[in-house]
Amino acid sequence: MITNSLSWVIGGGQGSGVDSAANIFSRACAVGGLHVFGKREYYSNIKGEHSYFTVRIAEKPIRSSVDEINVLVSFDAETVFRHFNKVTKGGAIFYDANASETKVDEVPTLDDPAARRIKTMLEKGGLGTTVNDALEFAKKNGAVLYSMPYFKLLEEFASNMNNPSLSKLTRMTNVMALSASMALLDFDTDSLAKAIRYIFKAKESVAEMNVKAASHIYGYAKQKLDPAGFEYRLKIRPADSNMMIVLGNQSSAMGKMVAGCRFQTYYPITPASDDSEYLESHEILDIYDSGKKGSTVVMQTEDEIAAITMAIGGALSGARSATATSGPGFSLMAEALGWAGINEVPVVVSLYQRAGPSTGLPTRHEQGDLQFAINAGHGEFPRIVFASGDIEESFYDSIKVFNFADKYQMPVIHLLDKAIANSVMTCKVFDPARVKIERGALATKITEKDKGVAGSYLRFKLTDNPITTRIPLGTEDAIFWNTGDEHTEEGHITEDPEMRVRMVDKRMDKLELALKEIPDDDKAVMFGDPKADVAIISWGSTKGAILDAMEMLEAEGKKVRFVQVRLLNPFPTELVKSMLAGAKAVADIEMNYLGQLGALVSQHVGRAPDYKVVKYNGRPMSLEEVYNAVMQIISGDAARRQVLKGGT
Repeated sequence: MITNSLSWVIGGGQGSGVDSAANIFSRACAVGGLHVFGKREYYSNIKGEHSYFTVRIAEKPIRSSVDEINVLVSFDAETVFRHFNKVTKGGAIFYDANASETKVDEVPTLDDPAARRIKTMLEKGGLGTTVNDALEFAKKNGAVLYSMPYFKLLEEFASNMNNPSLSKLTRMTNVMALSASMALLDFDTDSLAKAIRYIFKAKESVAEMNVKAASHIYGYAKQKLDPAGFEYRLKIRPADSNMMIVLGNQSSAMGKMVAGCRFQTYYPITPASDDSEYLESHEILDIYDSGKKGSTVVMQTEDEIAAITMAIGGALSGARSATATSGPGFSLMAEALGWAGINEVPVVVSLYQRAGPSTGLPTRHEQGDLQFAINAGHGEFPRIVFASGDIEESFYDSIKVFNFADKYQMPVIHLLDKAIANSVMTCKVFDPARVKIERGALATKITEKDKGVAGSYLRFKLTDNPITTRIPLGTEDAIFWNTGDEHTEEGHITEDPEMRVRMVDKRMDKLELALKEIPDDDKAVMFGDPKADVAIISWGSTKGAILDAMEMLEAEGKKVRFVQVRLLNPFPTELVKSMLAGAKAVADIEMNYLGQLGALVSQHVGRAPDYKVVKYNGRPMSLEEVYNAVMQIISGDAARRQVLKGGT
């Protein structure tokens, strides 16, 4: 029997409650003292296309998903067809009894390439193309099958509740399917009920109805479903009071609240919109450790150009301001980003990467915007580009990027991605006091040192220090000008060649200052054996799969080092060079075609990666993929370029 270690997957048509069921399962396990990592995959379709949620459970911290499935919970035919071949020996499939005769060609949302692959796989196994055939394939591989008469069970529940109308609420199928799997896993019913009440807390009557439905199906499964052959169980443990479960699309928004972000703009775009919507739903704030109330103004604009220009205006007024977007929206922001650069405006852009170019794969994952973030906009102007590697980092980094913007008076691009945004994990409770708020040279009134010989305020004063005092718009006697043209110390337009050189130098010198002052731990972090022969370099959300793979390798006596680069611009050349020193092989692992971080390392460090491990099919790297790729490098059997292709 395998206890407290499994990969659980639930799937169905979008709009059928897949997310709710997965969030209930995740929260129930967290309430039960278990560690959770989950990821959501979905099509760019509001309702109907296939959506699935993978949740991995363990007794120790986990940071990545796996390819294999131990429990597959389905309430439609397509989920069975798309995932049956991944279910392990001793695992289980819960399926709709009424869908068992459905053929591959009868599922309208199953795209042609996937349908051909599924039929080929089944035909090679000497099987037909129905759900029953897919289930037989899984059974031959050792999976246990559980037929669920969902409609009949819904009718029984409606009769027990003396409410016939409930039999029409097919959306409750998600909780029914979830509960059946929980029963076979022998999971604690109290923890399950707590999780259901939390997820449906907005409507108490709905929550209680779902708790009762879950209890009904749990009892049915315990009575009617034979656990023989099913090898997985979940047992609750004492919960750690210092642990929490959090969604990736909430963590950065929470960091912004703590950072003092009081104005955020956005135009709806996947996967960035959730950041702004979470801020919208928590606009009235309790100010940490002060007993006071505060608020965040969130503005949905007519387009992304308006979004960044309004955020720039908010920053000029003295408010900590940000905009959240994804690749296509960021493309529209490039000119305004340059305006913020030439005017030394501390605006933050939360850039949630997704697969491009153009519309690309709008709901899928990629790390394709690194070079774009560093170089977006015509001409040369400073910007800081900073990348978070996981949900916990994204909270603290969201505070840090506002500090960087204020201290160095420049745009800061905070790189996040779809994998982080659409993940859920248990982590340590966020500590708002861990990062100090630094507003830099922001003043509420002008002093003599801020004035020129004529007595006027010099917003862009030229001194030995490239950072000049910043005054919010509207401050008494603080008159200055902002323009997209090159300017004098007061902000007036100029084309003087000497002034041009001095102003460009002033702006660009701030990058050197930032590189000098930003702590090393915020530039790059070393994991593993610093003397290992194989060094991995990477950035962003690949961190979790790499760290989990390293744990597996270390358990086998194989050592590697991992350099997670966090500050991408300005690039921490000397620090990264020292971390790679002595490595016999450097492997660049990232989610794009070109290996964009590898190109930066070649450019700045002068050492090209020996191996590239890349993935660009829109699905995050799994633990197994990274483990296998690194194992090949260690053994000397790897190609110089490995393209990973896993994912449904």
